[in-house]
Amino acid sequence: MWSPPPIRNGRQLAALPRGVRIYAIGDIHGRADLLGRVLSNIDADCRRRPAERAISVFVGDYIDRGPASREVFELLLQWRRGREAIFLRGNHETFLPRFLSDSRTLDEWRLCGGLETLLSYGLRPTISPERHEQIALADELTAAVPKEHLDFLQSLELSFDCGDFLFVHAGIRPGVPIHQQTEDDLLWIREDFLAHEQPFERFVVHGHTPVHAPDIRPNRINIDTGAFATGRLTCVVIDGSAIAPLPA
Repeated sequence: MWSPPPIRNGRQLAALPRGVRIYAIGDIHGRADLLGRVLSNIDADCRRRPAERAISVFVGDYIDRGPASREVFELLLQWRRGREAIFLRGNHETFLPRFLSDSRTLDEWRLCGGLETLLSYGLRPTISPERHEQIALADELTAAVPKEHLDFLQSLELSFDCGDFLFVHAGIRPGVPIHQQTEDDLLWIREDFLAHEQPFERFVVHGHTPVHAPDIRPNRINIDTGAFATGRLTCVVIDGSAIAPLPA
């Protein structure tokens, strides 16, 4: 358990619109087992405490590093069929499409956990594939990835705002209006954003940089708790201006 300090956006307490509850889920990274538990817990919480409008917001990085990226996609696709959900793009969601169009990018992708994603689709890459293997793997992955998964990747949003809250994958560039933020910053920014202590236009909910426990600051909260390595996939519940961990 953790207790958030007062959260202020400028001079006003950051809050969601009346009747809206948001479940914000951190970086999943191929941990379908943890995701399944979180989704079940969200359903259970909604049954215990019905909301006029419950929205689940996923901050990206669904694939790579963990063992079950394909299964994560299947769970997310099933989840959105009967619920209101927002799926943001993480930096890891850029690797798979790039590899399909240019197999030479595998060298970069494998350093970020791409081989685990290939394994989840039934491919058998070597630890350090040579050029001819890269080409073959790209062809095999093209055949193995369902169109629904590729369509899902294309549909991902860069940001989502609701009330006084802004949801992004990595963060935002301080001093730049939200509508002028670049995709590169939204997906990749770290230190300039993390070190900024002044209020942003909205209170920012983000992942991307693993922390031991949800890191809540006066201007932001980081909900990436390194699920693929720690076994902790964080979901926080936002009601009004209150932020709390999802009850297990």
